[in-house]
Amino acid sequence: MPNSQSAKKELRKTKIRTTRNSTQKKKIKDTLKKITKAIQSDKLDEARALAQEAATLLDKAAKSNIIHKNKAARKKSRIQKAIAQKAAKK
Repeated sequence: MPNSQSAKKELRKTKIRTTRNSTQKKKIKDTLKKITKAIQSDKLDEARALAQEAATLLDKAAKSNIIHKNKAARKKSRIQKAIAQKAAKK
């Protein structure tokens, strides 16, 4: 447990930031799962719409250093690649 006043405040701030960051990460994971399901069930229009939403979430997370910018770029790239491959097979 923190002893000084500033350490107590820092602990409060850390808890708030942790919950904020984890909810943002959870949104990203849920959206990516929805995209995967949409691709597997041949709903490409829905997958494209969700990809736009995921790109926005990933960019915002990368901007605020919740995830690394290269990780965001890699995820966006893989989403687009998966949608394109499924569209090519149709």
